[in-house]
Amino acid sequence: MERIKIGWGMRDVSTTEPVTVPGQMYMRISEGIHDPVCVTALCVDGGAGQDCVIFLSCDVVVLRGGVIEQTREKALALDPTVPADKIVMNATHTHAGGCITDNKTDTSPDGRKIMRGQEYRAFFTDRAAQAAVEAWQSRRPGGFAYGYGYAVVAHSRRSVYFEDMSQVVPSKVAPNGHAVMYGKTDRPEFSHYEAGADHFLNVLFTFDEKDALTGMIVNVPCPSQLSERFNCLSADFWNEVRQGVKKEFGEGVYVLPQAAAAGDLSPRILHYREAQRRRFRLKYGLEYEEDKCSRGNEQEQRKVMAERYDIAERIMDAVKDVYSWAKKEIFHTAPVEHRVLNMDLTRRIITDEEAQWLRDNIAKMEKEIPAEGAATPEEIRIATSTYNAVKGRNTRALERYEDIKTHPTLSMPAHILRIGDVAFSTIRFELYMDYMHRIQARSPFLQTFVVELAGAEGGNYLATVRGAANKGYSASIFCNMVDPKGGQEYVENVLKELNEMKAKDNA
Repeated sequence: MERIKIGWGMRDVSTTEPVTVPGQMYMRISEGIHDPVCVTALCVDGGAGQDCVIFLSCDVVVLRGGVIEQTREKALALDPTVPADKIVMNATHTHAGGCITDNKTDTSPDGRKIMRGQEYRAFFTDRAAQAAVEAWQSRRPGGFAYGYGYAVVAHSRRSVYFEDMSQVVPSKVAPNGHAVMYGKTDRPEFSHYEAGADHFLNVLFTFDEKDALTGMIVNVPCPSQLSERFNCLSADFWNEVRQGVKKEFGEGVYVLPQAAAAGDLSPRILHYREAQRRRFRLKYGLEYEEDKCSRGNEQEQRKVMAERYDIAERIMDAVKDVYSWAKKEIFHTAPVEHRVLNMDLTRRIITDEEAQWLRDNIAKMEKEIPAEGAATPEEIRIATSTYNAVKGRNTRALERYEDIKTHPTLSMPAHILRIGDVAFSTIRFELYMDYMHRIQARSPFLQTFVVELAGAEGGNYLATVRGAANKGYSASIFCNMVDPKGGQEYVENVLKELNEMKAKDNA
């Protein structure tokens, strides 16, 4: 077996041009760069008789608009030897990255000039292809090590109540039930959080021919969405992690971020907020007033940066711990296998009653757009873009209501691969945590990295039976293209492939 080859590449995909910043219901327009948004590529090539993979992590909210296909096409144009079908792209889910989907105008509702999404996507895919090609062309004999550590980065973001909250906390973006996304915990009806937290952080380290550290995959069950109301580009807490890695391990060491299953998790805490405020005041000297934090203002930015520092510290502590012992066992050869599996997953049915709720919701929203001159330009932009976003969600759900009658399953490609005794499984959705635990608990490999938001037309959530029963945002007709039954079908498909891969070791 040949020695494994490792290659890295990275590009900055920030722009000073005003660009739409997706991730909220209302339109935000970037006002400069808070910190760089990047694409980072890692190639792992098993050599003759083995397979390869090019991981490509992107600081965007989701991968849509043909961005994966365009990146692969551009990579092949730069170097026809690149195995473009082996490029595995994932979004870090920063809510402060540029928009890569088409928009019809270069002007916002309040008259501001913006870079169109297709323009930014062309720039983005140019850089992403360059990073992938750099990783492929720079691969050299090296090695890898791996391990896991403990870092509670995310918390359950679904509050569950004793009562049905659909009338108490009505929502235009998802019918609530016993659960409310980011629901208040100081209400007398509050019962518990729907899920716990995943304490594990998975890391794969790479080394050069002399066993010097070159980079790492850091896989954490958490979306990077603390800076979700910033009006400037930002990689969120991954920026502080990258800075921490450079300080601890050297300027040339890469970080490739992956979000593990975290559809029902978030980096924000929902209770202990005043205790957190005191913690941040004493620890970082950052003072803010919780009730004055709104839409990325100065108060909220101070709070968010303290949250980012805190999470980056926890990730760095875990990474340093894992590295201290994982580096004692560096693998220079290993079986590498990479499969792309097309799965047909059971779709989430939309009932007749739910379809009528959607129609009624659109009608209600039309009455809430302020007339021109009756509000400030910013208020008009926010109200108009919120209406368009919610109407779009309702309309797409109504289209699915009709389409499901003749197409009960959804076809979804997933990358299933192994590097030695480490396995990877991707999914396009924001996957609820339970599904990951089912895969990891039954996987034949020592560690299994589940990577969400890794696939074309990413986004939407894949909720559990528990979540679907409780309703609320992330477990609704808007948010779920696939039923919990389809979620278990994903689990079983992944495990079948992993078991087949592992069986070859004993053949």
